[in-house]
Amino acid sequence: MSQPGTSPFGVTSTGQAVQKVTIAAGDLTATFLTWGAVLQSVRLKGVTHDLTLGSDLLADYEGAMRHHGSLVGPVANRFSGAKAVLKGRNLAFEPNQDGRITLHSGSVGTHLKVWHLAEATDSSVTFTLDLPDGEGGFPGNRQVTARFSLHSPATLQMEVTVTTDAATFVNFVNHSYWNLDGTANWSGHTLQVHADRYLPTDEDFVPTGAIVPVAGTAMDFRSPRPIQSDANPFDNNFCLSDARRPLADALVLTGTSGLSMTIATTEPGIQVYDGRNAVRPGRAAYEGLAIEAQFWPDAPNKQGFPSIEVMPEETYRQIKEWRFAKG
Repeated sequence: MSQPGTSPFGVTSTGQAVQKVTIAAGDLTATFLTWGAVLQSVRLKGVTHDLTLGSDLLADYEGAMRHHGSLVGPVANRFSGAKAVLKGRNLAFEPNQDGRITLHSGSVGTHLKVWHLAEATDSSVTFTLDLPDGEGGFPGNRQVTARFSLHSPATLQMEVTVTTDAATFVNFVNHSYWNLDGTANWSGHTLQVHADRYLPTDEDFVPTGAIVPVAGTAMDFRSPRPIQSDANPFDNNFCLSDARRPLADALVLTGTSGLSMTIATTEPGIQVYDGRNAVRPGRAAYEGLAIEAQFWPDAPNKQGFPSIEVMPEETYRQIKEWRFAKG
């Protein structure tokens, strides 16, 4: 029996059926896929274009758009050296970036899996996924739940919970790309980030380990500033706090029309990526900005970074909200 708002979306290259789920409340309509728990579309009443970058083709999500809109885990971003130490245990992961770095958990990342559609209502959808012990080098049999819900007038909320039967690493990220103007390039948007520190990176886009004040640097967005793709290279984590915190506003992105998106998160970091290598078929680079609420990248390998360890007696819980408003 089908659930509200569901329809077939296609079949993966390995023969798995994928469903599309559309929910609505207030002025927002959002569409999701069971492939990668992808946020495929966000539409705001009275706005003629989609606010996030998606595709109507499953093959795109299996290929060049594998990160567009997806829920990336069990650990998003990078492990330097494709390794880490957990409770005295040396763990090795798939070196899928330049043969020496693990990016987005490698080929076993949750963005490359078909999730179970657990529940769908008119205004919410819940996906679940079981991750087996040892897959991709990650310990623990883990149960993941991702619930997305819409709230009037124009808020989308995501709650991700994870339980495990062994000590493990967890750091989930929604990896949607945003362009509030519906243009070919995000240049002209205005950005504000409520962070007074950021993480510089090396040539491999891995944090160096330094935690640098934004004051006096090009990464100071404490006050709103216009941004341009040829002047503002982004692939850095902004440090919001030193640990998970109550839900709080972290970032505001505003289009040239005045349409704005405020992101609130419980997570201690938020990464902004400029999309230089994230090109939709038939489009160009810098079409949208990825905004990823997360724990700081490469945390197990960097002294002083907030821990991404999760123990069997704990429940990992991340909450993120996107709030939209017209100018």
